[in-house]
Amino acid sequence: MRPSGADTAIELYSIAHIAMTQRQRKLIGTIALFALIAVYALLAVAAAIVLQVHSANKVVELLYYVVAGLLWVVPAAWLIWWMQKPDA
Repeated sequence: MRPSGADTAIELYSIAHIAMTQRQRKLIGTIALFALIAVYALLAVAAAIVLQVHSANKVVELLYYVVAGLLWVVPAAWLIWWMQKPDA
């Protein structure tokens, strides 16, 4: 017998919400943090190149570097907060 749509949805929900230990979260979070920083750095460099190619005002460039230099902290802080949650 084939499971109904509701049974499949419940099964997918329970798989997605498997309790992880703090150790598992730290491993996954560390890998995700490295990926986040790598992707963010590439995007930030690409945007900086566009600013330089279009000869943007120096004040605009400075503001971009300040914002881009600090913006990655928000998702990284959330990820670190998630990694540090105690075991349930």
